[in-house]
Amino acid sequence: MNQGTHFSGQPILSQLVKLIPRSEVQRLAGVHGSDRYYKKFKTYEHLVAMLYTVFARCTSLREVVTGLLASENRLMHLSVDYSVRRSTLADANRRRDCGVFAAIYGYLYGRYAHLLPDSRSKKWRSKLFIVDSTTISLFQEILKNAGRNPLNGKRKGGVKAHTIMKAEEDVPRLVCLRSGASSDRNFMKDIDVPAGSIIVFDRAYVNYAIYNRWKSEDITFVTRLAPNSILTAEKDRLVSQRARSEGVKSDARVTLGFANQPNKVTARVISYCDKVSGRHFNFVTNNFRLGPVTIARIYQRRWQIELFFKRLKQNYPLRYFLGDNANAVKIQIWCAVIADLLLKIVRSQCKKQWSFANLASMVRLHLLT
Repeated sequence: MNQGTHFSGQPILSQLVKLIPRSEVQRLAGVHGSDRYYKKFKTYEHLVAMLYTVFARCTSLREVVTGLLASENRLMHLSVDYSVRRSTLADANRRRDCGVFAAIYGYLYGRYAHLLPDSRSKKWRSKLFIVDSTTISLFQEILKNAGRNPLNGKRKGGVKAHTIMKAEEDVPRLVCLRSGASSDRNFMKDIDVPAGSIIVFDRAYVNYAIYNRWKSEDITFVTRLAPNSILTAEKDRLVSQRARSEGVKSDARVTLGFANQPNKVTARVISYCDKVSGRHFNFVTNNFRLGPVTIARIYQRRWQIELFFKRLKQNYPLRYFLGDNANAVKIQIWCAVIADLLLKIVRSQCKKQWSFANLASMVRLHLLT
């Protein structure tokens, strides 16, 4: 049996890292100039060290370095023959551009995304993109966070991860890491999806100029009605008895906009009552073809990205960071996203139906066995 092909006798960490072509990491390092001035601790070795940090849930530089040193002979399959020191790892986290790790994730997503879709997806789900953000709190004001200054004067920082996810893939298509004080609506300029797509997001993303642009590009958006929108009712649409029995209260054609801005949007507002929780929602969309119940179900899929954020924070060490600077924090977050993608790839190819939590725990407990 060829050990290099079938991973026989290799630690789990080695098997996971084998999914990342070393030649591609070296190419991206050359593009970003991330190996300049480094003699031994190159981008590839840095990536392996940070993936070990993420999978083993290490909380300090000492823990990472000690763990790698103790398992030095088990990393021969990865051709990692340099035992990194704490100072070297700390300097690399501070100085090496985090953009190279973002590029590595982009390459891996493009290489393996075709393995992730569920063939049982509904027709509209294959075109559905979910947009949202999550804030990762920091113990220091490394990046400015939103909110008022605390009474004790000790203000914490935060990183906001703006994310686009394709619903059938369940992994991010695009991630932008910015300060916690950054506005969600500013991220809307970075959203780029093909014509015919459906985008769902919460009511924090309000930009009527972009709404009009999406209409011209044949892109459907589904969101909730912002409380300060100007609403001019134009025409009530007929609601079938079946739709009413499923919770649809009304369906109307309206004009949305702000009083001090020239951009106005012709849209559709659907009033819906959830039978389980009893909550009322007002959904906004520019699609006049889909049924009101379908629009409500599309918005319900937005919860999928919240589950991704929960998965990311529960299974990877995003409470303790190996550096007290913005670059180190972003590198660790990018490596957590890369680790999540690797586990999703493995899970999609397993014959046994593992839950993600069990798979992550198994990898953590047997990482170097």
